[in-house]
Amino acid sequence: MTDEATTVELSYPADLSGWGRQKVEGSPFRAYLRKVHDSAAVGDVWTEFVGVGCCGDTLDFPLRVESVEGGSRVTDDTAFAFSEREACGIAGGWQVQSAAGPTE
Repeated sequence: MTDEATTVELSYPADLSGWGRQKVEGSPFRAYLRKVHDSAAVGDVWTEFVGVGCCGDTLDFPLRVESVEGGSRVTDDTAFAFSEREACGIAGGWQVQSAAGPTE
């Protein structure tokens, strides 16, 4: 068995906005995760963020490691899969750009 993680499944909270999900599941965010995390183990919680647009600020949210295939070391070849878990009370809308803006 290699020490390299081939696939890491991460879950995000159900109340992460549709816009946030789009950013998280995109290739730039996956590349970011490969750069900032050296390893992954089931149960790890990574506090991450996505920008909310041009008005400045970030939306912080927890990603939880649900499963790891292969070893624990995250490399440039590690794939990420995403799933939804229970809501955790994050404010998922564009609060900065439009007060109480849409979450979808």
